[in-house]
Amino acid sequence: MPSFDTVLEPDHVKIRNGVDNAIKEIGTRFDFKGTGAKVELKDKEIHSTGDSEFQLEQIEAVLYAKLTKQDVVISFLDKQDKIEKLGGDKVRQVYKIKEGIEATLAKKIVASLKESKLKVQASIQGDAVRVTGKARDDLQVAIAHLKKSFSDTPLTYNNFRD
Repeated sequence: MPSFDTVLEPDHVKIRNGVDNAIKEIGTRFDFKGTGAKVELKDKEIHSTGDSEFQLEQIEAVLYAKLTKQDVVISFLDKQDKIEKLGGDKVRQVYKIKEGIEATLAKKIVASLKESKLKVQASIQGDAVRVTGKARDDLQVAIAHLKKSFSDTPLTYNNFRD
């Protein structure tokens, strides 16, 4: 029975390159000279540190620009609401890198496929949603439906089997 997996996977190499480019630009920009402005990639988080909230906004603009140039969809980043106060006048902003489909989104995907009346079945398997159907054409229609329904979420479709 043909099937495919719907997953939410960022390209870690592109994210690393984007962060590295942001680090280079922050190191060379005149308005960041002599300040504590920096960006770090730690496991599945990006930490930006600055002297003020205004500087964090400038760092964020540089980071987003560099990630966009690397074709990284910004919605992979989950910006934390709380800005941490560090010692002295330093502040830090944390961006978590989303990986894997959360349970609420997985349920929405399954419900969307059921409501569409397509001849496919969807099941949640860990952090992925497996979609199966009798015909390959049904699966291609299901992918098109998901791309249209969840256009704001960077879903990828892999493990396509006949």
